[in-house]
Amino acid sequence: MKRRHFLEIASAGAAIAVLPTLAKAASPSSSLQTSAQSSPSQLKELRLDYAYYSPTSLVLRRFGWLEDEFKADGTNIKWVLSAGSNRALEYLNANSIDIGSSAGLAALLSKANGNPIKTPYIFSRPEWTALVVRKNSPIRSIADLKGKKVAATKGTDPYLFLLRALKTAGLKRSDIEHVNLQHADGRIALEQGKVDAWAGLDPHMAASELEANSTLIYRNVAFNTYGFLNVREEFLNNHASELNRVIRSYERARAWIRSNPSDAAKILSEEAKVSLPVALLQIKLRSDFSQPLPGTEHLQALQVAAPILLDEGLVKPGTDLAKTITDLIDVRFAQHLIIRT
Repeated sequence: MKRRHFLEIASAGAAIAVLPTLAKAASPSSSLQTSAQSSPSQLKELRLDYAYYSPTSLVLRRFGWLEDEFKADGTNIKWVLSAGSNRALEYLNANSIDIGSSAGLAALLSKANGNPIKTPYIFSRPEWTALVVRKNSPIRSIADLKGKKVAATKGTDPYLFLLRALKTAGLKRSDIEHVNLQHADGRIALEQGKVDAWAGLDPHMAASELEANSTLIYRNVAFNTYGFLNVREEFLNNHASELNRVIRSYERARAWIRSNPSDAAKILSEEAKVSLPVALLQIKLRSDFSQPLPGTEHLQALQVAAPILLDEGLVKPGTDLAKTITDLIDVRFAQHLIIRT
């Protein structure tokens, strides 16, 4: 425990130390301004994802604020549904979208494995995942999962949450039978008894909890990494001005949600086809929209979580995750666009 505590303190110190470097990049004389002034070509189409785990994206899409923002430029807005962080990051890596939403640790894993992305904005701090079992399940703790089938979507926060949770009970990935299912399918498998447990994701998890009386046996908000809005580096370098406008629109949606949480829940309910109580649980009790600027707390969260990627062989041995974290986070954009609410 003492060694772990020391490592966490060291990680936090490293995170704080790197912030001045990031902040310096946010000055008016930074390369951002140069890039924004020298955008090489008009943007014909802007491709973004929307996701049920990102209510901000749903609000932005519903009200058409990006369409309005880019109408005079003749830029078409294309929305692509992401069913999970894994899908959003796959789309970014394949150049199928320009901007996509994912969990922070999933973004780090993807970048460490070659995905050319940066994170200029935080869309929320959710408690969107936990370990879930069926109603009346005999499983009461993480230790009870040994030898059991557990569903989780590989490459997402719930999957990484599962791995970190297992370690708290002295278990490894090999101690369970991992069943790789997309989030919605994981819920179905759990409720039908095809798996013993599930690393859930809201709103599917909230729906299972409220509608099927499923039980959350392990919650840990610190293991839920933040909601990262990621952008392809090529897009960032060529269309910095347009990225600024996207973030400004995201800020408008974030401020609206904070002022109108019940109305935001109604939009989530309609888009995700979940009941209003489920959407209210996700928006009001499990989502924090107050910290959109990438900063110390996000760096710390990634640095504390990063060892699991090496421990589980999810990245190449010797990968410099500290450098990958600083390469991922980009504070230049959001710093001047945050709406103080």
